[in-house]
Amino acid sequence: MIKKAILILMVVGLMMGCSQVESSEFEEDEIVEEAQVEIVEEVDKGQAQEENQLDDPVDPREAIDLSLEPNESGRIMVLMYHNIGEEEEEWTRTPDNFIKDLQVLYEKGYRPISLKDYASGNITTPQGYTPIVITFDDGNKNNFEYMEDGSLNPDSAVGLLMDFHKKNPDFSPAATFFLTGDIPFGQRELIGQKFEFLLNKGMDIGNHSKTHANFTQASAELLQREIGEQAQYLESFIEAEGYKVNTIALPYGTRPKDESKTSYLKEGTYDGVPYDNIAILNVGWNPGYSPYDERFNPESIPRIRASEMKVDNVGMYNYLEYFDNNPDQRFISDGNPDIITVPDDRAEQIGSQQDREIYIYDKK
Repeated sequence: MIKKAILILMVVGLMMGCSQVESSEFEEDEIVEEAQVEIVEEVDKGQAQEENQLDDPVDPREAIDLSLEPNESGRIMVLMYHNIGEEEEEWTRTPDNFIKDLQVLYEKGYRPISLKDYASGNITTPQGYTPIVITFDDGNKNNFEYMEDGSLNPDSAVGLLMDFHKKNPDFSPAATFFLTGDIPFGQRELIGQKFEFLLNKGMDIGNHSKTHANFTQASAELLQREIGEQAQYLESFIEAEGYKVNTIALPYGTRPKDESKTSYLKEGTYDGVPYDNIAILNVGWNPGYSPYDERFNPESIPRIRASEMKVDNVGMYNYLEYFDNNPDQRFISDGNPDIITVPDDRAEQIGSQQDREIYIYDKK
């Protein structure tokens, strides 16, 4: 609009130049007045268009591609790993097999999100894809190791995740490492450096108790010490302002038999400092509910063993096959974290107490 106004003024200038020979002073004034009127009209028209655009905002639902059959009531897998090693074992994946896992997930349309985003329902996965959560327990050296020359061990879990992300930028390295003991990742002098690296790359640090204690018979005092002391210890190495170690993977998957003590898994106080976990993870064996499903409980999130040994037909590959055969059970993102999109035949599974817009569409 501005360019057009400038062009009109230029034309007026040329016409005025010519009129010095052929037109009278009265004719010049008349031409200038007509041009000014046209400029004002163009400005008014532009302002009116802008006001109309503000009055009639674009519906964000229009950007959702329903042909992708989004289903945000579906299940989400939380994968449980422990070690990366040279030989395949029950709790160990070889580097080649771990990369195979990531490649299969990638090709089947799964994309990692952080555990904290899953627990809070902040699903940022691109539309048409399925979120997954990757977790590692114990924090052994094979999870994250720096070599003598300061380089990242390419065969460690973090090294493999970063390399896969480099080759596939749309596959985030997001993973949560649940750490136990006082030497997480096995290199005491590098704890702070490693924590900074993880957080900068979008990974998270979780709690796995101070001594990997069995919580079955634990007292309230023991539970608070195991959880609260470890959270404080891990946070002492974190420089990122406001970051909290507020997720926990239960050691051995155990919970107190005395249900009156179960609340201490979520919140409590140790040495005068409170803790409050937003996600409590079990050992397994099922995919988790959608965070929008009325049955979702962030204080009891199941995990699936990412292995091919002794998984009792409920391992990662078993569920990948299950979702291939039952696509209606799989969470498919709509690409908008502020909208919950579900087909009409799944709408009843969405909890009524949602702070996001619910978009129900006719799948037929």
